[in-house]
Amino acid sequence: MPLRLIFMGTPEFSVPTLRALAATGHEIAAVYTQPPRPAGRRGLEMTKSPVHEAAEELGIPVRTPQSLKSTEEQEVFRTLDADAAVVVAYGLLLPRPILEGTRLGAYNGHASLLPRWRGAAPIQRAIMAGDRETGMMIMKMDEGLDTGPIALTEKVTIGSEMTAGELHDRLKEVGARLMVEAMAKLERGEMTFVPQPSEGATYARKIAKEETRVDWRRPAPEVHNHIRGLSPSPGAWCEMPFAGRKERVKLLRSTLAEGRGAPGEVLDDGLAVACGGGAVRLMELQRAGGRPMMAENFLRGAKIGKGTLLS
Repeated sequence: MPLRLIFMGTPEFSVPTLRALAATGHEIAAVYTQPPRPAGRRGLEMTKSPVHEAAEELGIPVRTPQSLKSTEEQEVFRTLDADAAVVVAYGLLLPRPILEGTRLGAYNGHASLLPRWRGAAPIQRAIMAGDRETGMMIMKMDEGLDTGPIALTEKVTIGSEMTAGELHDRLKEVGARLMVEAMAKLERGEMTFVPQPSEGATYARKIAKEETRVDWRRPAPEVHNHIRGLSPSPGAWCEMPFAGRKERVKLLRSTLAEGRGAPGEVLDDGLAVACGGGAVRLMELQRAGGRPMMAENFLRGAKIGKGTLLS
């Protein structure tokens, strides 16, 4: 028989899994997601999460508690009488009564090869570290931070030019398919688990604003990984001169290049920039308030030629 599930997720990354589970015939008793947040230029509009909007489209009841710590919320969760909870990038910690509030437990879709990159930003951190491989894992949740035993794994190669946005889109589809497979195994009573290794754990802390600025003193491969690991959001950036003033510009795509110079020095008229060792060529950029542009189009409106020093 199809399972009765509670789905818990918030961003666009979670939506394919919700849709896939519903399409497979499982009963989604309720969707839990983060509450609507202020949005718009003045923060006056309250915007529902992508999961919230998808759930309403599917006709599934939605709950948006600020926290799951209260006994009242935990009792509401328990009375949903679900077989299992499916969690994909929900954004709230699940206390023990929630983890134990269904018949078969809670199962998380996590975007890394655990125990590497536990935590909030595994996709960005994997690329920023220069990893050549990552993946999706389905684990049974416990009270630790992404420490539960693993049920299913699918590895994904990280291309040398792949951005975090591209990897995000690849992994969200892999994760949806893998979770459908996991719930089918759970339904048949065939789910097996492997404990995570005790060695090799790393933590993917949330991306901080102060680390998004490009440091041209770093070696070119590190600068390249920094740019693609933060693309498209929040975006690595530097300052460029425009009409005698400096302006912040997002760097969305780059490639390794030949050349040497002072860190931040533009080496030619095609936006090759010297780093602490080697150089990168900027391929896609975005001015504040503008749209992303390929370098050749960007340069039509910006006089940034050889010898310019980027701060």
